[in-house]
Amino acid sequence: MNLYTSLISSVLFPLHERFKKHDSVKVRREMESSQWWDEKRLKELQLSKLCQLLKHIQTHVPYYRKLFEEIGFKAEDMRSITDLARIPFLDKSIIRANTEALKSEIALDLASFNTGGSSGEPLIFYIGKKRVSHDVAAKWRATRWWGVDIGDPEIVVWGSPIELDVQDNIRILRDRLFRTKLLPAFEMSEQKLDGFLEEICTMRPKMLFGYPSALSHIARHADAKGKDMGNLDIRVAFVTSEQLYDEQRSQINRTFDCPIANGYGGRDAGFIAHECPKGGMHITAEDIIVEIVDSQGKSLPCGMAGEIVITHLATKDFPFIRYRTGDIGVLDTKVCSCGRGLPLLQEIQGRSTDFLVAQDGTIMHGLALIYILRNLPQVRAFKIIQESLDLTRVSVVSEGGLSTQIVENIESGFKARLGQEVKISIEEVTEIPTEKSGKFRYVMSMVRPN
Repeated sequence: MNLYTSLISSVLFPLHERFKKHDSVKVRREMESSQWWDEKRLKELQLSKLCQLLKHIQTHVPYYRKLFEEIGFKAEDMRSITDLARIPFLDKSIIRANTEALKSEIALDLASFNTGGSSGEPLIFYIGKKRVSHDVAAKWRATRWWGVDIGDPEIVVWGSPIELDVQDNIRILRDRLFRTKLLPAFEMSEQKLDGFLEEICTMRPKMLFGYPSALSHIARHADAKGKDMGNLDIRVAFVTSEQLYDEQRSQINRTFDCPIANGYGGRDAGFIAHECPKGGMHITAEDIIVEIVDSQGKSLPCGMAGEIVITHLATKDFPFIRYRTGDIGVLDTKVCSCGRGLPLLQEIQGRSTDFLVAQDGTIMHGLALIYILRNLPQVRAFKIIQESLDLTRVSVVSEGGLSTQIVENIESGFKARLGQEVKISIEEVTEIPTEKSGKFRYVMSMVRPN
């Protein structure tokens, strides 16, 4: 670690977090100790935190106070993590219907967040400073596993408007100070890709961060252009938000000559798991309890695939307890050779985002269209299918029906990205079937990028 990185990670970033009233530094230090604990000690920690969380929400969260009374559940009767199964699941529809009742009555400084739209269902929820601190700490710990730290030069290829729309002077100054460069993943035209390669070569980052589909697409472009990206001394590429395919891992590794660290989580569910240099997908067990359940909601043993259900132990202000992620995964029985006692996810299935191709040949991330629909409160679920360069079909499940104005807004938004001559066919449906994996494939393009 050089002097500048040390100054940022040990002095300036901690001051930044203290100013924001976050306990990220303290939590990260605790996590860097507890990651070496054995399974028994980690489960004891989980149970202790779970009991504290349930006692709090039983008293201060209207939704759970009423629910616990109805099912005859008392937090003080918790004896084991398995007792968690007595509490009904939480899902997006329940959160949408009970948003205010899920807020703790004594919560302060709650911030509103949206999901990234991976299931096609818009979701607004709230996060307190404790939850933010723990998520930042978990990500920070995982970053340090790879020999990089906050303050090392970083290129971020991302598509969320939460990041892209808040590029004010303070954010720009902060990113410069922390040596972070944000590149928009929405548009992947040849000109944009050339610019991305130039930015990466000029900055010579120690780490890349982004969607696996976006980073692998940039890598393929570099290969096609004969651009040598393997001499930049990039130490690691962190990928998240989509399923990482073997060919993507291979492409990124080959082009940038660096290892790939897969991450799994979301704005709603939290920082669930991250890959270590030995290949283990470690669950953030200090904050997250992971259950795998079948289609009837029954718990499945390690080694069997089912829906990933999480309980986030740092969410007393707006609880996520037995939250159905919609993702399919498998728990592992093995202990990672790195020596960490954190439990492992053996496999994560589902999650992928296709690229779309505009009439003029511009290649863009599927999120460019997803966010148009996600930000409409009337839209509950959707599926986008790009049949050809001239036709894109959209199936929408709405609440109360789509007005003529909303339909026109969707059409104009899609045409602005795909081309004015593209036909946008919008169909209202009552339900959008899931894939065999149990996951929504919310964007699908039949057009192959050149």
